[in-house]
Amino acid sequence: MNAIKTTVLLTLLTVLFLIVGQLIGGNNGMLIALFLALILNFVSYWFSDKIVLKMYRAKPVTEAEQPELVGIVRRSAQAAGLPMPKVYIIPTATPNAFATGRNPQHAAVAATQGIIDLLDRDELEGVMAHEMGHVKNRDILISTVVATVAGAISYLAHMAQWAAIFGGQGRGRDSRGGVLGLLLMAIVAPLAAGLIRAAISRSREVQADETGARISHKPLALASALRKMHNGNLKKPIPNANPATAHMFIISPLFGGNMLALFSTHPPTEQRIARLEELARKM
Repeated sequence: MNAIKTTVLLTLLTVLFLIVGQLIGGNNGMLIALFLALILNFVSYWFSDKIVLKMYRAKPVTEAEQPELVGIVRRSAQAAGLPMPKVYIIPTATPNAFATGRNPQHAAVAATQGIIDLLDRDELEGVMAHEMGHVKNRDILISTVVATVAGAISYLAHMAQWAAIFGGQGRGRDSRGGVLGLLLMAIVAPLAAGLIRAAISRSREVQADETGARISHKPLALASALRKMHNGNLKKPIPNANPATAHMFIISPLFGGNMLALFSTHPPTEQRIARLEELARKM
């Protein structure tokens, strides 16, 4: 069901891009925006693991240094039928974790020191299985595609702003309605793309929860871990968390309510826990 939802949302995002591109930049403007977005996200796709790991000062660890964590990751990878990823520790007391890498053969999982100190063995197994779920479901590739299209829409929105400043475009260049329409599109289009992008991210988190629960056979342990990590992040947030990487973490390092929740990259933790408890009853 989540795969279907992701496909539908990706289609909506693509249709939005085509509509906005035609309205603002025509075929040429649309192609330029897509080309620029592809370049940026191509670099992100191939080097995202190195960039984000360096950003959070993650250090690689061996089984001799972290026997329990590395052993858990190895068993999770084997259960998922995946190659063994590289394992990293992030030196922060905030309990969190993420997976990165362009494909299963170049994957890495990172856990904070806080998660190792906070969770018991079963809970840590649930979290690492969740991260292997992201790797198995190719979520890094999906997020890169989404970022490419959403980024292209943002470029088109900037084009609309400049076009409005210089008096509109094409037919109705001297029309006040044309200028106001461009300005409205410049505001609405990125907001709509952001909403769809956040919805896709939430869908992938739900799918990773389910995949991880099936890999570990411990949905209740993952549910318990999510509750502990949610409370831990509220008490001790990750210092200088980057919004561009928020979607990668198992628990969002950014918190907000009301309208901000629409742009959240993660479903509410209580909803995730409820789904895992329901899955445990079915299993």
